Amino acid sequence: MPLRDHFRPPVSKRSSWEGFHGFWPAAMVLELAPRLPGGFVAEPRVHLGTYFEIDVTTFAEQSEESNASGSPSDGGVAVAPYAPPAPSLAVDAEIPEQYEYEVLIYDLKRDRTLVAAVEIVSPANKDRPESRQMFVAKCVNLLRKGVCVSIVDLVTIRHANLYADLLTLIGCTDPSFTTEPASIYAATCRKRVVNRKSRLETWSHALAIGQPLPSLPIWLSEESAVSLELETSYEQTCRVLKVV
Repeated sequence: MPLRDHFRPPVSKRSSWEGFHGFWPAAMVLELAPRLPGGFVAEPRVHLGTYFEIDVTTFAEQSEESNASGSPSDGGVAVAPYAPPAPSLAVDAEIPEQYEYEVLIYDLKRDRTLVAAVEIVSPANKDRPESRQMFVAKCVNLLRKGVCVSIVDLVTIRHANLYADLLTLIGCTDPSFTTEPASIYAATCRKRVVNRKSRLETWSHALAIGQPLPSLPIWLSEESAVSLELETSYEQTCRVLKVV
């Protein structure tokens, strides 16, 4: 079935891209799960904007420990509170929010070591230079840690190509994306060490509205990979959400 444009009419008038992006990671997990070897698990993640999490238990324990040692009330030595110097810079600044729609694959035999990540690009990842830089920096950091990274970008209303930006950051180019990089694309990247040298390997595809989606290799280890059939999970998402 053909790829739809989820950001323009007529599709955008019938269904939201937010709903599609929110469901697609789960559909990818359903598609991947039967083919993952034993000991591997895939999980969907959706993270919208700034997120703060406080471990209340840890905070309480630390507070109790602080009160139990070194406080004047129990005879301990009083310590003067630290007064930090004035900041060297204080300006109004908006920290870019990172929107994440992704599938993460873990190796359970290695204490849930992250081995692969599928990053689905949202408009917020492409709308400003800072947002693009944050997305690319995240992908590069994962690659440095030996995580296989796949980028799937269906955003037609922003023309940046984050896969090409990633290659530029590490001093590489893809001959298929040099003249005018496609604004929608899918690519898998992984880092290997060959003859004691670091090597980047990629599998990239320019996408087009009206054409089927490709398959991407998802590397679980140096020698082991599974295929992510983007078309299967895409069509399942469209059927469930009644995207025509």
